[in-house]
Amino acid sequence: VLYKDSVGVGTPSPVTPEMERVKRNQEICSSVLYKENIGKATPTPVTPEMERVKRNQEIISSVLYKENVGKVTPTPLTPEMERVRRNQEIISSVLYKENVGQATPTPVTPEMERVKRNQEQISSVSYRECLGKATPSPVTPEMERVKRNQEQLSSVLYKEHMAKGTPTPLTPEMERAKRNQENISSVLYSDSFRKQVQGKAAYVLDTPEMRRVRETQKHISTVKYHEDFEKSKGSFTPVVTDPITERVKKNMQDFSDISYRGIQRRVVEMERKRVDQDQENLTG
Repeated sequence: VLYKDSVGVGTPSPVTPEMERVKRNQEICSSVLYKENIGKATPTPVTPEMERVKRNQEIISSVLYKENVGKVTPTPLTPEMERVRRNQEIISSVLYKENVGQATPTPVTPEMERVKRNQEQISSVSYRECLGKATPSPVTPEMERVKRNQEQLSSVLYKEHMAKGTPTPLTPEMERAKRNQENISSVLYSDSFRKQVQGKAAYVLDTPEMRRVRETQKHISTVKYHEDFEKSKGSFTPVVTDPITERVKKNMQDFSDISYRGIQRRVVEMERKRVDQDQENLTG
């Protein structure tokens, strides 16, 4: 009380980023000096004997703790005690709020956001530096067997706590009621389908996003088509050449030559000239 009386009224100063930086440097220096004073230790592996001793110590501590606890008489939680506890909570909340002075809210500036992100990154780096190296242990068949046994024991214990039920036979009356319910559900579903969906088209808004997706799909389809075409271009299917195929091919070639060169027309003209010449020879 005397110390607080001699303290005058001070002006609160805001916590600036520079003050935050100095505070962090002080904490890092303290951590470094603390670690320098600690000597080097030799880690000892946790053996099964040490595990057994640790469990025994825990059991002994639990037993001794319970022995030192005397016998008490439990008192019921009455409505009066509930009322007093609620009043105490309300009074504590009111007194706490009275001691809080008025503060001026400061906006969250981009500089404060940057400092906050840097703090999170530094905390993450420092946390990872303090982590030691661990040795992964493989999952052996023995561990798999123990795990399965534990699951089976858990399942057995769970089923032991379940009460026994009385099975009820499935009578023809229950079968009939079940079928009726299914028929009624089917009829109601069909009626609602015919009234709401059947014969009506589903309208979809043609938004810019859907138009963009549609154009992208067209481009992808075109690229895929050209890719398949380029892969198959220049390839052919071999066909066995037999005498029938050779004859048909030769006939087609002859027909093509006749049509292209006009041999048929010249043959007809030569035939007509030959007929006219024969007629002249007969009359002369």
